[in-house]
Amino acid sequence: MTTSADSMALPPSPRPPGAASGLVFGVGAYALWGLFPIFWPLLGPADSVEILAHRIAWTMVFLFGGLLLFGRWAQLRGLSARSWLLVSAAAVLIAINWGTYIYGVSSGQVTETALGYFINPLVSVVLGVAVLNERLRPAQWSAVAIAAFAVVVMTMQSESVPVLALVLAATFGIYGLIKKTVPMDSATSLTAESLVLGPIAVGYLVWLAAAGTGTFGQHGFWHAVLLISAGPVTIVPLLMFGASAQRLRLVTLGALQYLAPILQFAWGLFVLHEPMSPQRWLGFGLVWAALALFTVDGALAAHRSRRRLTRYETVVPEAVVIEVPEEPAPTTK
Repeated sequence: MTTSADSMALPPSPRPPGAASGLVFGVGAYALWGLFPIFWPLLGPADSVEILAHRIAWTMVFLFGGLLLFGRWAQLRGLSARSWLLVSAAAVLIAINWGTYIYGVSSGQVTETALGYFINPLVSVVLGVAVLNERLRPAQWSAVAIAAFAVVVMTMQSESVPVLALVLAATFGIYGLIKKTVPMDSATSLTAESLVLGPIAVGYLVWLAAAGTGTFGQHGFWHAVLLISAGPVTIVPLLMFGASAQRLRLVTLGALQYLAPILQFAWGLFVLHEPMSPQRWLGFGLVWAALALFTVDGALAAHRSRRRLTRYETVVPEAVVIEVPEEPAPTTK
């Protein structure tokens, strides 16, 4: 028997298993998030705070029911006090993020909410440097600087800071930073967050009903159904995202994240006809240029990393020939 380096060479790295289905889940998740500006205004005449309360309350109901149904309650019971503190902080941040977004799309500021999610990846990078002491490559620093200049341009044009966009980007960025330290999958983590704020949301809705100012059940059956559906509408894209994250490379997932704000921006511009001055177009153009630089640099870095890993895995010593003496033929009795 003879073995050599040729027979020991590793085959090319295959695509991650389930990559095709992962792409479907990923596109579906970000497409649904991108269509959110269509859904939330349908819940009027409920105001933004009441819609937020229904979103939190029904998300808690559906997720907690699923947790009990699939026997995953033990994961929450085993959380330490520190983890519950982090979950509580994350819950407050995501509630601010959700409330700001609902207010933005319900008040005709869809393009500004889209801007918030365009600059979110760059805000996350800055947080990584400030909190986790991560190091940025020169191209990443350039992307952050271009995005910061874009905010300055839009501020000078409107003589006001794009508060909604910055609040959305900052709260979601810090939320993601906290989530990295909580040892739970996204669905279980969101269940814990909803359990923190859910009782407050339910209490607020009960108070609205007692005061006669709530809209639930006061505007027909289908309006009540829409309010209840705020829970599944929140959960379904989250579960799809979780499924895609398990099947796709991070580079692919990172590119998909821009689908949601692109759809939101298109809805605000072409359907709602929100005004876009030349200076605002310039600001968005700078942000898109920063994201293009950031994305291309990340893709190139990932490609270089894979090439180094492949070279390391395929390096073998010089061909070695091992002669194995043939075994004697068996004798018959």
